[in-house]
Amino acid sequence: MTPEQALDQIKAHADVERAAGAKAYHKSDRLHLGVPNPVLNDLSKQWRQALDVPTRVALADGLWQTDIYEARVAAAKLLTQARIRPDEAAWALIASWVPDFDSWAIADHACMAGQKRLVADPTRIDQVEAWTVSDHMWTRRAALVITLPWTKQNNPKPQDIEIRDRVLGWAAAYVPDQTWFIQKAIAWWVRELSKHDIPRATKFLATHGDAMKPFARREAGKYL
Repeated sequence: MTPEQALDQIKAHADVERAAGAKAYHKSDRLHLGVPNPVLNDLSKQWRQALDVPTRVALADGLWQTDIYEARVAAAKLLTQARIRPDEAAWALIASWVPDFDSWAIADHACMAGQKRLVADPTRIDQVEAWTVSDHMWTRRAALVITLPWTKQNNPKPQDIEIRDRVLGWAAAYVPDQTWFIQKAIAWWVRELSKHDIPRATKFLATHGDAMKPFARREAGKYL
């Protein structure tokens, strides 16, 4: 399947009114087709089942390059799968998308795909750490969003604890950055962590909460 053929399948479900609403909601200049998320889920699932890994990666690359909202979301969904073997090309492609991030919706879909690849090979955390010092705000934010799986383990292994503490260190370094999306990402990470690791979440807020924006501090402590 070519990117053009996949895009034709997406366009078959286009809705002009929905597209206008989505474009306004996302405050985006990017082309929106108005295709609902469940349709993109179904299409990407069909493609995953029908295509081998190299073809999926090539298709995801081609869809991303269109810079159409639904095509980029579909590209991410195409690679959102726990088991992809081999997955080096998929991870490399997802990582290459990070500098293109310019909105939370596309970034979060891509990071969900990245989460699966990061969990599959946690040594990739070293590459993610380099994102934390980027001049690109969305890249810095992605370092927290893509590591969210490490907030969720109830019985983390020593390696998981090490990563959890490492990411909390990144979050602490982000606290002086008062950018709304950065503060929101810090709050998201700590809030999710608080459901599974109250001591670490509590310690983070006790140490850094006063320096966070009030909305972020409240959200981070929502379940404490």
